[in-house]
Amino acid sequence: MGKSRATNNVIITGSTGMVGEGVLIRCLNSPEIDAVLVINRKPCGYLHPKLKEVIHKDFLDFSSIEEQLIGYNACFFCLGITSVGADDDTYYKMTYTLTMHVAETLSRLNKDMTFCYVSGSGTNPEGRLKWQKVKGKTENDLTALPFEQVFNLRPGFIKPIKTQKFAHKFYNYVNWMFPIGRKFFPNGFCTMEELADAMINTLSHNGERKVLEGKDIIALANEPN
Repeated sequence: MGKSRATNNVIITGSTGMVGEGVLIRCLNSPEIDAVLVINRKPCGYLHPKLKEVIHKDFLDFSSIEEQLIGYNACFFCLGITSVGADDDTYYKMTYTLTMHVAETLSRLNKDMTFCYVSGSGTNPEGRLKWQKVKGKTENDLTALPFEQVFNLRPGFIKPIKTQKFAHKFYNYVNWMFPIGRKFFPNGFCTMEELADAMINTLSHNGERKVLEGKDIIALANEPN
């Protein structure tokens, strides 16, 4: 008999956004994932035997739902806002403060948890731009939390899954660029399937803390199970 596989119960945030929805679709279809909990401010519109949804408005206060967050060994954190048009205080609150509250809560409730944070290409705590510094600080402080593993993923252009409901409409006009970009700038282009599969494949690793750039995401996604 072969070695039995560990049970993988995953929390996903941001499933009403493009990245979180893509990760949700992939997890629901993956034999490696046994149960999925999504936490949203509004329903994601998906039904599946693996899926449980918690509707919660205040991501800065999880005290009322903490009992529902116990028993999970991974969080795929896909929630975030763009810095475009956001003032500095709002961007910091929604990028750093919110992320750290969720992560600190989960690290306290679940021992041996893997935390995957979708950051962004160009993130740099010493960078010139405000968003680079905020995301860089978020990455660094997540890495210091008592998780079993932390992976900070830095995708660039992400090609969505065709069936996604929450993909940005402009992708309909720019997806033709993907093969060209992938050929000449392979570190900046990945598919949604690759990003999600990379997260899923972190669960077969042990005790790692890594920053994953585009090429690293693609390589991890293609690791044999």
